[in-house]
Amino acid sequence: MQIDPAGAAGTPHPDALTTGRLAVATIAVGMAVFGLKSLAAYLTGSVALWSDALESIVNIVAALAALIAIRVAARPPDASHLFGHGKAEYLSAVAEGVLIVVAAFAILREAWSGLIAPQPPEFAVTGLLASAAATLLNGGWAAVLIRQGRRLRSAALTADGHHLLGDVLTSIGVLAGVGLATLTGLAWLDPLLAAAVGCYVIWIGWRLVSRSVAGLMDAAPDDALLQRIHDTIAATLPPEAGYHALRAREAGRERFIEFHLTVDGTMPVTEAHRLCDRLEAALGQALADTRVTIHVEPVTPERPNDRRPPGAPR
Repeated sequence: MQIDPAGAAGTPHPDALTTGRLAVATIAVGMAVFGLKSLAAYLTGSVALWSDALESIVNIVAALAALIAIRVAARPPDASHLFGHGKAEYLSAVAEGVLIVVAAFAILREAWSGLIAPQPPEFAVTGLLASAAATLLNGGWAAVLIRQGRRLRSAALTADGHHLLGDVLTSIGVLAGVGLATLTGLAWLDPLLAAAVGCYVIWIGWRLVSRSVAGLMDAAPDDALLQRIHDTIAATLPPEAGYHALRAREAGRERFIEFHLTVDGTMPVTEAHRLCDRLEAALGQALADTRVTIHVEPVTPERPNDRRPPGAPR
C-alpha cells in the first residue's frame, strides 16, 4: 500500500496550489522591492544601495525558477518518474543558490569600483525611506515564506524565504552605513559596506546550495523525525512482531519510508498483509504525504525481533 499524496490520479495536491500562489506572489513582491530599491539608489547615488538593488533582480529570477519547479514538483507520478517529481524543488533551490553567488560577485565588482574612486552618497530622505519600505516589505514576506514553506515542506519556498531574510539583514546594514557615510563624510564607508554585503550574500548562496544538494543526495531526515517514525511503528506493532533496516528520505513535500517487518514464520499471508496495512495507515496519519514500503520476513536467530530506535546501540 502507498499513501498517494495527490489523491486521485492527476488531481493537484491542495498544498501544491497554495505553494504555487505563494510563488506567484513572491514574484510580485520582488518586483515591488526592486522598484523601491532602485529609486533609493537613484536618489542617493549610493554604491551600497545599487548593490542591494542588484540582488533584488536575483530575487525575481529565483522566484520565477521556484514557480516553475513547484509546478513540476506538483505533477503526479508517471511512467518516467515512478516516485513523483518532488526533487524539482531542490533543483530550483540549487539554481537559486548559484544565482545568489553570481549576484554577489556583481556586488563586489561595484564595491571595487567605488573603493577606487569613492563618491559620498547624497542624503536623500525620500531615497532612504524608499529603501526602508522595501526592507519592511521584504521582511514581512520572508516571514510568510519561511513559515508556509516549513508547513508545506516546500524546499523552494523555504529557500526563497531565507534568501529574502538575508536580503533584509544586508539592507539594514546598508541603510545604517549609508546614513553613517553621509553624516561623517567618509565616502569609502559606502563601497566598503557594499563589499561586506557581497561577502555575506556569497555565504547565503553557499548555504542554500549545500542544503539543497543534501536533499538531492537523499540525506537522512533529522533524528526527531526518525524517532517519530520509530514511535509510530512501535505503538502499532503487536508484541510478537518487530522491525529493522528502517530507512527514510524526503523529496519535496513527500516522504518515503521503508523497513523490514519480522513476524512469526507460521503467520498467514493474509494476517501479515493486514498488519502491513495497519502500519502504513498509522504512518500515513502521523506523517502526511508519506509512501511506505514494507518487506515481511520470518523471525530467525539471524533476524530476531527488534524494536530499538534507529541508531540505538545493539
